Amino acid sequence: MEMNGLLARLLWGPDSQSEAFTYEEAKTLANHPDAEVRRSLASRDDLAPEILFFLSNDSDSEVRRRIAANDSAPRQADFRLAHDDDAQVRADLARKIARLAPGLTAAEQDTVRRMTYDTLTLLARDQLPMVRHIVAEALKSEAGAPPEVIQRLARDIEIIVAAPVLEFSPVLTDEDLMDIIRATPAAGALSAIARRGNLSAGVSDTIADSADTEAIVCLLGNDSAQLREETLDSLVARSRSQTRLQEPLVTRPQLPQGAARRLATFIADNLLAVLAARRDLAPETLTAVSRVVHERLDEGPASPVPAEERENFNIEAELDRARHLRDQGQLTEGLIKGSISANHVAFAKAAISVMANVPVAVTLRILASTSSKAVTALCWRAGLSMDCATLVQTRLAHINPDLILHGRGRHFPLTEGEMNTQITIFSGE
Repeated sequence: MEMNGLLARLLWGPDSQSEAFTYEEAKTLANHPDAEVRRSLASRDDLAPEILFFLSNDSDSEVRRRIAANDSAPRQADFRLAHDDDAQVRADLARKIARLAPGLTAAEQDTVRRMTYDTLTLLARDQLPMVRHIVAEALKSEAGAPPEVIQRLARDIEIIVAAPVLEFSPVLTDEDLMDIIRATPAAGALSAIARRGNLSAGVSDTIADSADTEAIVCLLGNDSAQLREETLDSLVARSRSQTRLQEPLVTRPQLPQGAARRLATFIADNLLAVLAARRDLAPETLTAVSRVVHERLDEGPASPVPAEERENFNIEAELDRARHLRDQGQLTEGLIKGSISANHVAFAKAAISVMANVPVAVTLRILASTSSKAVTALCWRAGLSMDCATLVQTRLAHINPDLILHGRGRHFPLTEGEMNTQITIFSGE
């Protein structure tokens, strides 16, 4: 068939997959000088493996990306692409190979499965954190993920790689988690472990005994984590000097009577009010707390502070910590998400204000406005993702889920001009 006829079938036919090419026809198209022709060919799932393997070495990176994403590509092509110089090629390959990972082991005898495992292992060791992160995200919830790969990802020096696996992977045992904690992992690793569902008492104790205050806050905010009463007592004692622990302790479900009563003797008045207002505590615990409250009232406490003023005070108190973390390069989107998950609202608001470089009063006005556009603009100014902006709209700004602003994929739904205008409106500039 003439070249024009082949191109018509490939590029302009009503259904480019409707009529398969012969081996010789595909070979001719695979050598075509126009990269667009080779790209279209690389997306097909009805070609001989030899043709797809040939295209995996194409000079055009987009051709190689399409082969990397093509489920029909032979594993030999995948293994070659795992060494590709283009990070996007390896990233697309990582997404595909991770889908094939459940059930694979290091002892594979079948050639195809062994090559798939070897390719996955290469990607889990990739020089770019982005590629390793894609593998970690894809495998984080897979019970059948290869244990050796999960172990490597869990110990990665980059927290964006380690965190998804540490928080969610069912492959990791308590012994694995304890080993990782003892090995001084990347900053944020303990917080990721502390957020795991149904965390055992043994692992919880290890985190509670650490010097990682953020991780302990996450642990206390994890309702499903098992915490022994003596562990809570120890954390209550530490919270006298480490005031950052007081709020999550006060809001911890099923707080034992002894811990609640001791907290009531020294926590700030605003937290005392929260503790006294809880109705999920045992009646005898509420009675004990009420007794302490009355004792403190008899000592003549200051007049009650309005809720809005209390919140502003708490946020102002968190600003210095947020600025310090920013200066240390540790104020990240992940930290903000973790704080929101742990219900540490004051720090999350302070952190967003610092990252956006806007006065905290402006941040509070925007979050109180219930304006999805303004809140989205604030998150954009702070350098946060649209995914985080959605979380902030629902959890910090309390916007009705039906009214929140969604992104276009990963992109913000407003123009930069529109978002700058929103910030200006609330800044009063």
